[in-house]
Amino acid sequence: MGNLWDKFCADYQIFESSVPLLETSGQVVKTAAFGSNQRLLLRRSSQMDSLVIKEVNKVLLDFQCGTNEYEGLIYMMFWRSEQQVIPLYIGKSEKYGKQGTNLSANIAQVTFNKGKFCRWGDNYAYHIGDLSAATCPDHPIEKASPKYKRWAKRLFENVPSTQPILKQPTYFWIHAWRTGSTGAWKELGATRLTSLEYQLIAIASQLFPDSLLNEEGVNRK
Repeated sequence: MGNLWDKFCADYQIFESSVPLLETSGQVVKTAAFGSNQRLLLRRSSQMDSLVIKEVNKVLLDFQCGTNEYEGLIYMMFWRSEQQVIPLYIGKSEKYGKQGTNLSANIAQVTFNKGKFCRWGDNYAYHIGDLSAATCPDHPIEKASPKYKRWAKRLFENVPSTQPILKQPTYFWIHAWRTGSTGAWKELGATRLTSLEYQLIAIASQLFPDSLLNEEGVNRK
């Protein structure tokens, strides 16, 4: 399993092409007031914003041209340990929406749509919005879900806080997944995006059960 994980990370240069997830001063995460109630939001790093936009734009151009070169995007939040990727969360964002032919709203207008932003948007029901609700004060109590309380506890020293401190630097990787690409198990050949996500979660949950935050597709203890 370890060889599969390390080979996949090396093939897709996850360690080298990753960027900081959040904007920080030292280990203190910067926040910004958002919306009519001026609730505090954790700020994504500018590098993270740029990387998401770059990779999503590959999929948007593919959709506009109808070339079917890409299926969507695979992403990972992780820590680094020497040269190893220690996964915290693995997910995907599909090219198509629920109708199967329409562009997914999660990636539409990604340059301007920071509310959804390829699942990492500022709105509630998206990663940054919900993680902020579990991390920063003054959000409605019902918005701080158990899932994101787990995220907050894993990532930060002190929550809730207006100045949350990361336990260690946290990184983000995203990749536009080409149709026909192979996943972690090369012998299986071409790997669909959905299968890839579950492959990686299954491997990561076995190798890194104390760090991985995914709840679906994991190997249960």
